Amino acid sequence: MTTYRRRAPAVTVLGLLGVLCALLAGAGQAQATGYRYWSFWDRDGSAWVYASQGPSTARPSDGDVQGFRFSVSEDSQDSAKPRGAASFDSICAATPARDGEKRVALVIDFGTAQDAPSGETPPKPRTACARVTDDATSAEALAAVAKPLRYNNQALLCSIAGYPKTGCGEQVSSSKDAGSEGAESKGTEKGGAAASDGGGPSVGLIAGGAVVVVLGAAAVRQARRRRG
Repeated sequence: MTTYRRRAPAVTVLGLLGVLCALLAGAGQAQATGYRYWSFWDRDGSAWVYASQGPSTARPSDGDVQGFRFSVSEDSQDSAKPRGAASFDSICAATPARDGEKRVALVIDFGTAQDAPSGETPPKPRTACARVTDDATSAEALAAVAKPLRYNNQALLCSIAGYPKTGCGEQVSSSKDAGSEGAESKGTEKGGAAASDGGGPSVGLIAGGAVVVVLGAAAVRQARRRRG
């Protein structure tokens, strides 16, 4: 009996530590970061599919629908899709076919205020029908209808129709260092914990630390009582 009683506090403490590790792991996830950039999409039937090539190498066919969406996301699985109607027949209805040329329907979604760089307001989403040569790339189709475009020195598309004015694929915290003052964070929109201003620890991490202190103290008191 004596041996069993001495080991019980250790087992209890280990169990508490397991719970605390899980809490801290969850809090760490609240610190997730993303990137602010233009994503590129292909329309497959009634769904958007993340493009397998960049716009500078992709060569769409006549009748294709492609989309561009500005947002903050962690990766392609998390990236926001273009919004609004995406029908070739409606977008290119007033653009007749011509020999030696192709028509590409484009959906350009400038994103939300929450994802906008500080001090900038995203234009409303728009569509356009680009009529370009048969061998034109998606980038050339975009340039035909949405100038000015801006690229960085690594050929990453940074700006469409002048938006945004600055920045290019920069890393941002999910607490929203994007957008206007007082706006909700992207993490909050997705149900996650918003990080504190200034890059400090998240609310979840602070709460987790408080639980560590409380449960740790309780474990020590329990161990002392049993030893006594």
